[in-house]
Amino acid sequence: MPTFYGTEVTSRLMLGTAQYPSPAILADAFRRSGAGIATVSVRREASGDQAGQDFWALIRDLGVAVLPNTAGCYSVREAVTTAQMARELFDTNWIKLEVIGHADTLQPDPFGLVDAAAQLAEDGFEVFPYCTEDLVLCERLVEVGCKVLMPWGAPIGTGLGLNNIYGLRSLRAHFPDIPLVVDAGLGLPSQAAHAMELGYEAVLLNTAVAKAGDPAAMAQAFGLAVQAGALAASADPMDARDMAAPSTPVFGKAML
Repeated sequence: MPTFYGTEVTSRLMLGTAQYPSPAILADAFRRSGAGIATVSVRREASGDQAGQDFWALIRDLGVAVLPNTAGCYSVREAVTTAQMARELFDTNWIKLEVIGHADTLQPDPFGLVDAAAQLAEDGFEVFPYCTEDLVLCERLVEVGCKVLMPWGAPIGTGLGLNNIYGLRSLRAHFPDIPLVVDAGLGLPSQAAHAMELGYEAVLLNTAVAKAGDPAAMAQAFGLAVQAGALAASADPMDARDMAAPSTPVFGKAML
């Protein structure tokens, strides 16, 4: 199982906690998926009202690791402040860092992301940066202290899957010792399995489960797909080839 900042988690699947039809369905989705990490928006929890307290009690009852995020932050200052709030609320140094740079695509701001990651790492945070598959950006993030990278598969909530397989494969080859997590854009379990087949440690998703007709069943499907993809990657799969090769030996075949 993957290890993040020295902590081994119980599953290669991370699930978000937003947009579910009800708390009961959210809890059932986590149970059936076997997800090991729940991402939680700080804004949703920070109000301190009864609804927020009930939600936090539900997350605690799931028995999974909590990864607070800075979702919706468009500036370094906003992201850093939100991360500091998260550490107080959830008593963890883990933070999924989002610094959004484009309102339509929700693409990360690479400059702000590196700046915020540097400040947070200096302050003792263990940063999980939501980034693109750009090698230069990822190198900068590692240089400032990030020991996990979370490149997107596609823009958040689109369900487009792995838009740049070459880029994701290159990232895996370039950072063989850094845990990599495909974060955002997955819509089908087959896409999650593909990410694992590329050698990634985990996947993170929310919308594909929460907005499914049966969220709990879809969560279970993603959980199984992640297991299948990881097992396939460890089994040393065959290389693709351009020419056909017979699967049945021709030696000893009767000559007519």
